[in-house]
Amino acid sequence: MALTWLIDGTVDTVRSALKLVAPELSASHIRLLPSIEQSNPLWHGGTAVLDNKFVAKFAWAEPAAERVWHEARILRALGSYPALRIPRVVATSSDPALLVTEWVAGGPLTYQQVGRSDRPWLERTASDLARFLADLHRPEVLSAVIREMGPMTTPVPQATTDAIRQRLSPWLRSDQIVLVSSWCAWADGVLGAPQSNVLVHGDLHGHNQVWDERQELRAVVDFEESGPTETAFDFRYLPSQGPTVDLFVATSAKYAEYSGTPVDVARVMAWNIRTVLGDALWRSQAGVALPDGGTPAEWVDGLGTRLTELGLASS
Repeated sequence: MALTWLIDGTVDTVRSALKLVAPELSASHIRLLPSIEQSNPLWHGGTAVLDNKFVAKFAWAEPAAERVWHEARILRALGSYPALRIPRVVATSSDPALLVTEWVAGGPLTYQQVGRSDRPWLERTASDLARFLADLHRPEVLSAVIREMGPMTTPVPQATTDAIRQRLSPWLRSDQIVLVSSWCAWADGVLGAPQSNVLVHGDLHGHNQVWDERQELRAVVDFEESGPTETAFDFRYLPSQGPTVDLFVATSAKYAEYSGTPVDVARVMAWNIRTVLGDALWRSQAGVALPDGGTPAEWVDGLGTRLTELGLASS
């Protein structure tokens, strides 16, 4: 199998790729979605909306092309499970790496939405998220994807605990440095015991979810990080999805009901520590603003609040 990629991410180049892979879409109006410019070739990929009907993902470097092709194969394999709320695949190619799916109308799940939600809204949201995760984590789903994909890389969060301990301190208050180091040591201990694998989405933050105006989950998108690891990994963003951990707690309860498997709160928070602090680290090093306009020190304060709410502060 040949894996190739585009020479750049311009509209003309994307149109040329469509002529090869999906010629019936090559005359579409192409709207490139904004992305953060980075020197790392892993992120030299982009997304385009075609006539507000389809979404095309592409790359102009090998590491990014590998991610596009990985997602294409994952979605093709998951197409055998109609209960999963994922976009329908229209076209895939490795030469050049290209994935085209149907456009799913709706909006992301935002921190602000969760913050102003009432209990019925929160319960509906938790139920839809839990149902998606319970369906995705079924053992037979991982088996089916392995048959299509072969061996897959285990997803990892944004940074190791060693990197966080060694490099985040310039952006923290002096009183936070020892605290963060202790959290990292605690996370290492919690995650030390291996768990059984399921297929995880791997990057299930609110902007990889599509919700309609009735607050029903229409689709989960962006499976570039998907692979085999423990169930707790797919919950790693939820504790930070709102100003309280209520959505995480409600989703965990529904997940246990639907799947018969309880959620290990300590393991989720260990992954949350690596996710939140790792995200703060790479953005600070790259000079990229944190998504909510906050600072790494404020994110550490928020993490401490969540650990307290979940009864893990003494850890």
